[in-house]
Amino acid sequence: MGGLKDELLKAIWHAFTALDLDRSGKVSKSQLKVLSHNLCTVLKVPHDPVALEEHFRDDDEGPVSNQGYMPYLNKFILEKVQDNFDKIEFNRMCWTLCVKKNLTKSPLLITEDDAFKVWVIFNFLSEDKYPLIIVPEEIEYLLKKLTEAMGGGWQQEQFEHYKINFDDNKDGLSAWELIELIGNGQFSKGMDRQTVSMAINEVFNELILDVLKQGYMMKKGHKRKNWTERWFVLKPNIISYYVSEDLKDKKGDILLDENCCVESLPDKDGKKCLFLIKCFDKTFEISASDKKKKQEWIQAIHSTIHLLKLGSPPPHKEARQRRKELRRKLLAEQEELERQMKELQAANENKQQELESVRKKLEEAASRAADEEKKRLQTQVELQTRFSTELEREKLIRQQMEEQVAQKSSELEQYLQRVRELEDMYLKLQEALEDERQARQDEETVRKLQARLLEEESSKRAELEKWHLEQQQAIQTTEAEKQELEQQRVMKEQALQEAMAQLEQLELERKQALEQYEGVKKKLEMATHMTKSWKDKVAHHEGLIRLIEPGSKNPHLITNWGPAAFTQAELEEREKSWKEKKTTE
Repeated sequence: MGGLKDELLKAIWHAFTALDLDRSGKVSKSQLKVLSHNLCTVLKVPHDPVALEEHFRDDDEGPVSNQGYMPYLNKFILEKVQDNFDKIEFNRMCWTLCVKKNLTKSPLLITEDDAFKVWVIFNFLSEDKYPLIIVPEEIEYLLKKLTEAMGGGWQQEQFEHYKINFDDNKDGLSAWELIELIGNGQFSKGMDRQTVSMAINEVFNELILDVLKQGYMMKKGHKRKNWTERWFVLKPNIISYYVSEDLKDKKGDILLDENCCVESLPDKDGKKCLFLIKCFDKTFEISASDKKKKQEWIQAIHSTIHLLKLGSPPPHKEARQRRKELRRKLLAEQEELERQMKELQAANENKQQELESVRKKLEEAASRAADEEKKRLQTQVELQTRFSTELEREKLIRQQMEEQVAQKSSELEQYLQRVRELEDMYLKLQEALEDERQARQDEETVRKLQARLLEEESSKRAELEKWHLEQQQAIQTTEAEKQELEQQRVMKEQALQEAMAQLEQLELERKQALEQYEGVKKKLEMATHMTKSWKDKVAHHEGLIRLIEPGSKNPHLITNWGPAAFTQAELEEREKSWKEKKTTE
């Protein structure tokens, strides 16, 4: 509410100053009644005709001051304002009260309606202090936007030249000076009135009406599903669509909130450049004229939804606030710098006063020094006169002394000779003393060196003694270990000899066993050979000759030729020997 109140006060200030005909800061009560009634009407605030009378009941005669009107304006009008009135109508009412008195009579390249829009833009961009002005930074911002809207290039050099010619006594321009600046065509050379008017209208829509984007697009109906061309206007929380760009026949609104989203759609049903706006209760299909316009609208709607999620104001309002904060910061820094400069200037003045005081003291000291110099010169003259008298007397005394000097010169020569000899002896004595001192120093150095060497030798000797004891202990330990190892070696050697003897005995036994094995093997081979021969012979004569052998008491085996001549045990023995023979072969 504070920001809305500040914006309303700017327009009201223009109306109030227009009623102040003699520029005394006072307006008559009758005029304030009309102004208050009109404000209540356009702001849709209940009008209390008695309130103004009650507020100024002690001031019936004469005009009412601005300071006296502000408490009434705040209490009975501005504090009751809701955001449900027509801002354009409100500004138009205030404009009507002040335009005839302030607008220049010289012909302008813009219409009065365009001048009104520039006046409203001025109130939006002006500083929050009275009398209202627009600073050069905001003038540059506005002229840049107008130039871009006209499709022209911004000429920074021209604006810098304009700022150089700007009145140094002024911090900015008033609303009427801004209208004259834009209306005289200085920054819109080569542009016709229609182009300038369209540019002013575009900037007005953006800055004042919060129109973020507008243009023709096709919209698909919800009931009949037909496509109709509409003029769309995007604002911070709503998209309105009209039959045409004159905004007279409104067909509907698309309410935007943080839950809405916008999506691109592929071409279908002969429609191209499609995109979708999804809201809580409805979904809107829209077709742009080309891909560039489609992308621009998607980006603009997406940015608007993002600002709604963040709770941020429109970009141009946020940018205006940042610029104002930056100017306030720079102003505070400038004021701080001026304060520091004043402090430095005061300190400099104090220093100047101190220097002036020192200079006066120096002048006084110089005066005293001059007096002292005069006294010194006078004393010097007196001393010179006295010295001349003393000099004459000294000459007489000198003559007497010369005679005495001539007499004693020979004595002096002898005395000087003796003095020279004493000086030589003194020098030699000094050299001898120096040599003795140096010798004592050398002796002291050698003594300290010897003491240090003795100390080191004693330390080394103690360390060697310690090492010697440790070595003796190690030798004793080694001797004991050596004896034990020797005993073990003797024992192991005896065991080795015994093992060698046993090994030799085993080797001898192995050889005997091998010889026996060879003999047995030969006998076995001979027996095997004999057995084979007998088998061959038996096989050859089998059936013709039958050996008669003693019978066994055991039961005999029966063969094809009758009872066998061997028992079952003999048969098993023969099979066993036959298998062993076959294995050896």
